[in-house]
Amino acid sequence: MSETVQSAGPGRPKDPAKREAILTAAKTLFLGNGYEGSSMEAIAAEAGVSKLTLYSHFKDKEALFCAAVQATCEQRLPSSLFHPSPELPIEQALGALATAFWSLVSSPESIGLHRLMITVAPQNPDMSRLFYEAGPQRVLQDTRQFLQVATSRGQLKVTDALKAAEHFCSLVKGLNHFHQLIGHSGPLEEAQLREHIADVVALFVRAYRP
Repeated sequence: MSETVQSAGPGRPKDPAKREAILTAAKTLFLGNGYEGSSMEAIAAEAGVSKLTLYSHFKDKEALFCAAVQATCEQRLPSSLFHPSPELPIEQALGALATAFWSLVSSPESIGLHRLMITVAPQNPDMSRLFYEAGPQRVLQDTRQFLQVATSRGQLKVTDALKAAEHFCSLVKGLNHFHQLIGHSGPLEEAQLREHIADVVALFVRAYRP
């Protein structure tokens, strides 16, 4: 499944702009042509870099795919949201996190990646595992840590933080995410989203109030 070449080894520092170009090209081709239909040569050409440069940043196609998934998550859901100031009311912290998470899962990249995994999974279950570990699992673990810290501060009372994180993420996605996946409707309008997030936060805080 992997496409690899011998690493270029230590040398000049890697160019962040080229790395970003590679990730952008990878997301474009993976979503457009699928995983198997996107070769490292095609990704290098799309990014405007040499194959050697591509492999100096990513050892194989699996590593590049995982990095593309992680980059999509980090762009829409920055790590700072999981580490709010202790002075910030928990409702505001949860609201900011929920809004960013919804933006992530409703983004064209995320919807496309989910659809890609559905088509790939029967023939290549390893890809589903890589996708889950690089994206959804990391978000769940970060949310669990967020809830553990909130509990230690007395803002919430959560006994099973992982289960609570699952509840929170599922509430945020709601029915609209499923509708988007099957092409039944587009994302929520701004006013609808504000109401949805307010309902989710109110319900969650009520369930886990100290």
